[in-house]
Amino acid sequence: VLKGIARGLSNQEIADQLYLSNGTIRNYVTNILSKLDAGNRTEAANIAKESGWL
Repeated sequence: VLKGIARGLSNQEIADQLYLSNGTIRNYVTNILSKLDAGNRTEAANIAKESGWL
């Protein structure tokens, strides 16, 4: 999911690629933002890149 966020994909595009529902992806994104203490998707992607996760 985080890779999809970093690539600029929408929740629906990520859901389609992973064969999950849009609601599941929304929950995952919310959890990612919370755990990374990020204010938005772009900030989460930047944190992941700086940490070497992507």
